[in-house]
Amino acid sequence: MSSALPPFDPEISLALAEQADIVVTSLAPDEIDAIRARATPPDIHAVAADAGCTVTEHRAPGRDGDVPVTVLRPQDSAGPLPVLLHLHGGGLIAGAVADNVDAALSVAPGWAVASVDYRLAPEHPYPAAVEDAYAALVWLVSEGELLGIDPTRVVVTGFSAGGGLAAALALLARDRHGPPLLGQLLVYPMLDDRNDSASGHQMAGAGSWDRTANATGWGAYLGADAGGPHTPEYASAARADTLQGLPPAFIDVGSAETFRDECVEYAARLWADGGDAELHVWPGGCHGFDGLAPSARLSVAARAARASWLERLLARTPSEAAPAAHPHPPIRTLTESLT
Repeated sequence: MSSALPPFDPEISLALAEQADIVVTSLAPDEIDAIRARATPPDIHAVAADAGCTVTEHRAPGRDGDVPVTVLRPQDSAGPLPVLLHLHGGGLIAGAVADNVDAALSVAPGWAVASVDYRLAPEHPYPAAVEDAYAALVWLVSEGELLGIDPTRVVVTGFSAGGGLAAALALLARDRHGPPLLGQLLVYPMLDDRNDSASGHQMAGAGSWDRTANATGWGAYLGADAGGPHTPEYASAARADTLQGLPPAFIDVGSAETFRDECVEYAARLWADGGDAELHVWPGGCHGFDGLAPSARLSVAARAARASWLERLLARTPSEAAPAAHPHPPIRTLTESLT
């Protein structure tokens, strides 16, 4: 395997150099508290005000207690709205409900956004995060009329670890015959706990999230089972036996990041299983490039592509958007699936 690195886009390279203090590589388990401590989540009310949205706080009934969900709606909006069910990033070990919400709002004008404050590892290992996401989905659909959202137009989305959780949620909703999703918008998603892709090895120690940090995140979530033969697909979506029967997917990733190859492979598997997927590999993008350099040309193009996909998804008829029927046997509980 070549030791050469793919080049970073010049604007992204400059952002990496200027923000070296927030780049996460070689993250060890004993550094989790420190990375949380130095995080500065945005003010959700300021984010909403900038986007012309109202904010309401809710609690969805969950398996282990209530799950906090923050709902942002365009002010003075009329009629039931399509909604992004948003799962923030943070490697499964960090992050807050307000993280990445501005990016979600920017690609979905006229949509509501429901952001889930899911539990973090290692204090809350698998299946806590995906169960929280599922509880939020069930609640969002059941309370659609009260919230002013359209329960038939729910798209799950997430950035990084949130993107991996979004993919896992789509699998879980399929297999539990839960609320149907209109689509899944996966932004440089964290999909594979095996952490052994060519791009992962290639980008070790470089960029903004490498395979050492990735191993820490997966290890916190899965413990000793991380990377082993028995990881359930609802923890690591790349482990799924089949990707049939899933809603349309949008996947994007940078060419110069750890997750590049697992994202490309996931899109290829969706196509191979008869699914609907749109894949973008942004040349010179590092992990989280659009957050590091929001005004970079590459970031602007990425947001435009996400917005275009959402617009085209809404324009489909219900029959065009629905996933193909695919029978699945009853599943075991998620805790049983690790044993």
